[in-house]
Amino acid sequence: MKSLLRKIFSPILKPLEAGTDDYAYKPSHRTILIALGVLFTFLASVVLFFTQYTDDLGYFFPVIIFGGSGALSMIVGLLGTNRAIAKIWGSR
Repeated sequence: MKSLLRKIFSPILKPLEAGTDDYAYKPSHRTILIALGVLFTFLASVVLFFTQYTDDLGYFFPVIIFGGSGALSMIVGLLGTNRAIAKIWGSR
């Protein structure tokens, strides 16, 4: 299952996993990235829930930003290699 998901999300994962330079990875980086992904996805869900009562389309901007950030964090945190995690954190 994981290999199928890695194949589906390869356009996101390949650029982050490319390279041969050294990187600094800590297991806590993966845990924090997944936690941030859950938090951002929850924030996007809450905002989306409350936008159903309004007619203003400006509320969808935070849904797109937080939802996209949460999805990216979850994809890289759950499916990415150690190098991808280190690139997200900017560790060299």
